[in-house]
Amino acid sequence: MSEKMKTYKAHPMSLVFSVITKIAVTITIAIFFLIVGYVIIKGVPYLKPSLFAWKYTSENASMMPAIITTFEMVGIALLIAAPLGVFCAIYLVEYAKKGNKLVKWIRLTTETLSGIPSIIYGLFGNMFFVIALKWKLSLMAGACTLAIMVLPLIIRSTEEALKAVDDSFREGSYGLGAGKLRTIFVIVLPPAMSGILSGIILAVGRIVGETAALIYTAGTVAKIPGLFDSGRTLAIHMYSLSNEGLHMNEASATAVVLLVTVLLLNGLASLVARKLSKGEK
Repeated sequence: MSEKMKTYKAHPMSLVFSVITKIAVTITIAIFFLIVGYVIIKGVPYLKPSLFAWKYTSENASMMPAIITTFEMVGIALLIAAPLGVFCAIYLVEYAKKGNKLVKWIRLTTETLSGIPSIIYGLFGNMFFVIALKWKLSLMAGACTLAIMVLPLIIRSTEEALKAVDDSFREGSYGLGAGKLRTIFVIVLPPAMSGILSGIILAVGRIVGETAALIYTAGTVAKIPGLFDSGRTLAIHMYSLSNEGLHMNEASATAVVLLVTVLLLNGLASLVARKLSKGEK
């Protein structure tokens, strides 16, 4: 009898939980492939060159402006949110004293922000960025709104990644005479980088799939926008096509491109994380 079977015989509940875990994993993987397969089957037959025309018209329903706008939105939002989130987490883990009331307030606000519906972010962005700052419906207003939306996610994931780095790394660095700043950037951040990138991957997924907040801040104009021009992302493009009811086939094709875009961005971020992990070794 194997060691595993002996363990299960001595602790029957371990076998029960093992079976439940495997069932849950199987169901999760099955749901993923079901969604991906359904989207591909419904959308791939309607992919055609006209959908990738440089300019959108009511006849071709091109998604190319939306694709470019999506990448611009992701880039600008992460450019704002990632540094703020990472540095905020560094303060919480490396600089703030234990029991600090400010830390408790920061954690309370980040947890509260994580639970706010996206439509509320959209209304805030509309009132503050669009109306108060007079940015109008624009790429910049949408990106700033999304940056605020994903900031709590990046803070929490970075904080957990930094906490996972063993304190012996820090103590060894201090023992060799390194300063606080050098220890953080040379010793602590590299091992935590894969965890930080995991949070950024989740943030990318939320940015790419967001619609409610962007309708109120970025608008739905189907063109390649400047920083202060209105534009639509792939998610809004798909919503607009399906809402009109005139281009359902094109909406299905857009769903395929949106899914592939998310998978490519996640794959790229995962590849960077693996490269960094190998570099540490």
